[in-house]
Amino acid sequence: MSSKIKGIGLCLAIAVPAYALVKLLPVLSVIGAPIIAILAGMTLTLIFTKRGTDASVFKPGIAFTSKKVLQSAVVLLGFGLNLATIGKVGAASIPIILSTISISLIIAFVMWKLLKMKKNSAVLIGVGSSICGGSAIAATAPVIGADDEEIAQSISVIFMFNVIAALIFPTLGGMLGMSDMGFGLFAGTAVNDTSSVTAAAATWDVMYNTGGTVLEYATIVKLTRTLAIIPITLVLALYQMRKQKDAMNFSFKRAFPMFILYFLLASVVTTIATSVLTGGALVFANELFGILKELSKFFIVMAMGAIGLNTDIIKLVKSGGKPIFLGFTCWVCITAMSIFMQSLQGLM
Repeated sequence: MSSKIKGIGLCLAIAVPAYALVKLLPVLSVIGAPIIAILAGMTLTLIFTKRGTDASVFKPGIAFTSKKVLQSAVVLLGFGLNLATIGKVGAASIPIILSTISISLIIAFVMWKLLKMKKNSAVLIGVGSSICGGSAIAATAPVIGADDEEIAQSISVIFMFNVIAALIFPTLGGMLGMSDMGFGLFAGTAVNDTSSVTAAAATWDVMYNTGGTVLEYATIVKLTRTLAIIPITLVLALYQMRKQKDAMNFSFKRAFPMFILYFLLASVVTTIATSVLTGGALVFANELFGILKELSKFFIVMAMGAIGLNTDIIKLVKSGGKPIFLGFTCWVCITAMSIFMQSLQGLM
């Protein structure tokens, strides 16, 4: 058995139980399978280190999973995006989405300068906070050349505030007197990761017996935010290309994130297919796209397991102060901006 297959197998051994655990115990969705996988990977690496186990045989497969499988997950994510539906229902959220993304990126830039923290960590936390948590980090990391520890740290910071948001936002929305659609818009624009958006919206539905309408609307708003991955990563890619232009080993294919174009193509295919097909063909297409979307989620879990295996948890904890403060600042400002913009537009 080759080293690559052994490493991929180890990542699978982490991903399968993490993915299954969340499916069997929906209450864990607020944490999410990617976080469980990344923690499991870091713990396993710690055990290997303590026991003096030679884990080098797994390295090629772990590297393949953390890079290529992660990029494949982003491409498959496009099959969950129907641009027509997003255009019809999510249009009202666009001013709020643009405002929250802008404030998060500005805060990340300012805090990077003030705190003198790693640039990649600041970019990943800023993008992850403003767009869609783990998926945005997964898409951005290969473009800026972030290493596994930077990815793990960013994911962990995003996770912390995801959980807090999922727990307190339904109560906060009630205190602010939000309508059902107002809270759906709030959850979709102010909560980072899809799993936590779902948890917060579903909690509201249960609290106010809305029949699932808030969950559906919040999910569409969240998917609208996801589209911001495309311009953000392309801008970052152009920046990286400009930096590398004078380098001897410059390659357009390596510098440009082709997987982002495939992600866009996948969303276009989904949109056209669901618009043109009818009857049994439409049912089949929706089922196929649903399977591909689930496969995307599983691939992200696999990749997070690989990233965890490449991460020193002790070093991560010791260096976590500045990233956590940045994540907290972005989270608070995004929340405040979402509420302010809704109030301004009379959408609460």
